[in-house]
Amino acid sequence: MLNKSKTLVGHKLDSLDGEIGRVKEFYFDDRHWTVRYLVAETGSWLVGRQVLISPYALAAGVEEDHHIAVNLTKKQIENSPSLDSDKPVSRQFEESYYGYYGWPMYWTGPYTWGLERSIARDHERRGEFPQGENKSWHPHLRSTHAVSGYHIQALDGEVGHVEDFIIDDETWAIRYLIINTHNWWPGNKILVSPQWIERISWGERKVFVNLSRETIKQSPEYTEESLLTRDCEIRLHGHYNRKGYWVDEVVAKVC
Repeated sequence: MLNKSKTLVGHKLDSLDGEIGRVKEFYFDDRHWTVRYLVAETGSWLVGRQVLISPYALAAGVEEDHHIAVNLTKKQIENSPSLDSDKPVSRQFEESYYGYYGWPMYWTGPYTWGLERSIARDHERRGEFPQGENKSWHPHLRSTHAVSGYHIQALDGEVGHVEDFIIDDETWAIRYLIINTHNWWPGNKILVSPQWIERISWGERKVFVNLSRETIKQSPEYTEESLLTRDCEIRLHGHYNRKGYWVDEVVAKVC
């Protein structure tokens, strides 16, 4: 199911033995544009450290009652590698974190989840996954909160800024950036797929897309009330003459 990140913020995180907090924001990598961690706001529990929950620990899908099920106990989370609340997520921390839980490291293969195309949810197989270290890449994690507000630069000028992200809660891939165009085209919002991004200047806080302003202006409008069905997605991708992400996923399942 597709959800806006700001809608998911505030959802309760339920461990196997009680609530651990609420979703604060998300960390995603800038290669596959996939959420690698949900950042938990834990209140008075585990003060002074970031509590990060990998999608490996989540049940498939988000429950309708604003709860997200976490297949870990409070003790497992408390004993996991600690990261200070004011420190960035380093490779060293991630190696310790994934080693502690026995999950396959997502950066050790060519696919979104390392050597797997999708999240391996078989928790009975923990520790049995090959790591494929010869194909490793260095992930750069970004915060959805920090990237909100980045400007979108088309081929012939600026078109707006990032307002939100649309996340697939089955794969935890970021499917779209919601772009607010009010400074250029008042009252309208549009969707841009990460697959259409040419490059990002993190220093300038700017996202570059290989699209003209007129092409963007003619794209299907997105509203807060929009129900993002597959038919809507097909029309959106068809407008830009782009292949939908679901095509590759179907091929992967067949193969």
